[in-house]
Amino acid sequence: MMTADILRQRMREQPFRPFRLTLSDGSSFDVPNHDFALVKRNTIEVGVDMRDTNSYAQKYVECAVLHITGVEDIPPTKAA
Repeated sequence: MMTADILRQRMREQPFRPFRLTLSDGSSFDVPNHDFALVKRNTIEVGVDMRDTNSYAQKYVECAVLHITGVEDIPPTKAA
């Protein structure tokens, strides 16, 4: 079972490893670096609609921790 503590540990890893969150509805969100997500007690906010990994997120989506069904590594992306 996913918890906020597990997500916080993942966000604090050094070096940071980009990852993808998969939710119970089948949607997924990439976290390319530690600036693109904020872990809260029951949710994680993930930045979306970015031009590249070095730009600002245009908006954030809030995902309930209880609906996260998977966390998998993704290869780092290169800046455009």
